[in-house]
Amino acid sequence: MAQISQAQKQYLRQQKRTKREIILARIAVLAAFLGAWEFFTRIGTLDSFIFSSPSKVCRTFYEMCTDHSLFTHIGITLYETLVSFLFVIVFGLLIAVILWASPKTSKILEPYLVVLNSLPKSALAPLLIVWLGANMRTIIVAGMSVAIFGSIISLYTGFLQVDRDKLKLIETLGGSKKDCLTKVVLPSSVPLILSVMKVNIGLCLVGVIIGEFIGARQGLGYLIIYGSQVFRRVRWVGKLGW
Repeated sequence: MAQISQAQKQYLRQQKRTKREIILARIAVLAAFLGAWEFFTRIGTLDSFIFSSPSKVCRTFYEMCTDHSLFTHIGITLYETLVSFLFVIVFGLLIAVILWASPKTSKILEPYLVVLNSLPKSALAPLLIVWLGANMRTIIVAGMSVAIFGSIISLYTGFLQVDRDKLKLIETLGGSKKDCLTKVVLPSSVPLILSVMKVNIGLCLVGVIIGEFIGARQGLGYLIIYGSQVFRRVRWVGKLGW
């Protein structure tokens, strides 16, 4: 086994020290921000009724955890996000494969996909509520609408960038379109698919929250809108002595 030189040991120690300094600096920045926020609300520079304060947020969070209401809303939003994410992955892959397998179809649908992907998804949510009603199904569709079109375009573009020489080799050996897809295109696109999935989970959450803003009675989006409309922290003013 090769021995580590003194210079290498010093380099590794320096790297560990740098990582620790970065972590401590991040914690210090967060602590300074929260401390300044609390301080300025205490002295009245910031209106605690409008901006709240870290201590009020923590106490409200604790009480919502105690009565389990927060976990109910988190569970609803998480379920809707995961379902919409699953549908986006399945339909995104399926439609991208169809477009790759049929160049004529892709040329016909490409401008429509670009237009649909560029639409402001927050503007679609009210229409979805009108069309489908205010229910969980609509929230899931709203989550899908944010991610599905971009996912299709990204996957289809990635499929087209697969090494053409490998595809020609399979075709020369008598392979079918299915062989090209299963042996080359999909395996080569695994990193792309994983990257798209990482982006889509966040986009689905955004879409679900947008849908809950408008037509939900449960979930984090509903909780945000409810809190902003009725200033829920007012309930704790007398109770907590603020």
